[in-house]
Amino acid sequence: MVRAALLSAVNAPLRVTEIDLPEPGPGQVRIRLAAAGVCHSDLSLSNGTLRQPVPAVLGHEGAGTVTAVGPSVTSVAPGDQVVLNWAPSCGDCHFCGLAEPWLCANSGHAADAPYAHLAADGSELYPGLGTAAFAEETVVPAHAALPLPDGVPLADAALLGCAVLTGWGAVRHSAQVRAGESVAVFGVGGVGLATLQAARIAGAGTIVAVDVSPEKEGLARAAGATEFVVAGEDTAKRIRKLTGGFGADVAVECVGRAETIRTAWSATRRGGRTTVVGIGGQDQQVTFSALEIFYFGRTLAGCVYGNSDPARDLPVIAEHVRSGALDLSALVTERISLDGIPDAFDAMLAGKGGRALIVF
Repeated sequence: MVRAALLSAVNAPLRVTEIDLPEPGPGQVRIRLAAAGVCHSDLSLSNGTLRQPVPAVLGHEGAGTVTAVGPSVTSVAPGDQVVLNWAPSCGDCHFCGLAEPWLCANSGHAADAPYAHLAADGSELYPGLGTAAFAEETVVPAHAALPLPDGVPLADAALLGCAVLTGWGAVRHSAQVRAGESVAVFGVGGVGLATLQAARIAGAGTIVAVDVSPEKEGLARAAGATEFVVAGEDTAKRIRKLTGGFGADVAVECVGRAETIRTAWSATRRGGRTTVVGIGGQDQQVTFSALEIFYFGRTLAGCVYGNSDPARDLPVIAEHVRSGALDLSALVTERISLDGIPDAFDAMLAGKGGRALIVF
């Protein structure tokens, strides 16, 4: 039996229960989790903003140790430490052929197939985003388990699987921040904190962190922010003032709200780049006039999983961790058990803290 946090239905509270987890089949691996991050995407899956078959075990940002492998698995072996990849690319679809694995058409298929059973009545359970990391153990496709580079603490490595790859990739791949450029980061949660660190590593000059909570200023500055702005009606104006009157060269939106996206766009200089990382609902409509699109010449881009190739990018990020340039523990504001997930969801809704990390 394995303890797991179960989502019985959309908008139902998570409850910790026991599940029956099968041994890995062909092409699968079984992993004992060391830690799992509580991401806003998990909240979006639980409330229906993102689609997820239920009942399900959520959790997609995790790291652990392989305990068993199924037939034909050669990429990892029992005893290997791994990071979960919730969007493993197939290598064969149109987007993989374009060298854009973050857009893989088949990466989400594992979430649609039952992977375990509820111990109480044998009912089928689905894995949240194909990984089901809110559990002591999980079974995933082998290509969803990436070998952990040496020198990275296993528990903190869970953050690599989503927050860090997303934030670092938004800076490195999507916005392509250059040394000396100014960067504004909207939302100082787990992804926002990773984005701030990535901007600092990229050599950005003025780095402005924006959040509704003034209590997050210390977290933001520790991550690399040189300025902190409490979100309000004049946010864009204040950012322009902090960047020589022009606006930020790059704005990264990590919230997923229409109002915040619009503000990030307005805070970007003429000719600058606005990257949207946050995942909003279909009801969140952003409006631009045709004239301003022409006049400002800004670039507005979506960013999926940091536009990253995890297999390529994890070793690079690990170098920054080993050198001390990237501090994974600085993203974590609370270490909890499985029972603490509902409170972590409430904290996210209230805009409190950075990343809550479940430690097993």
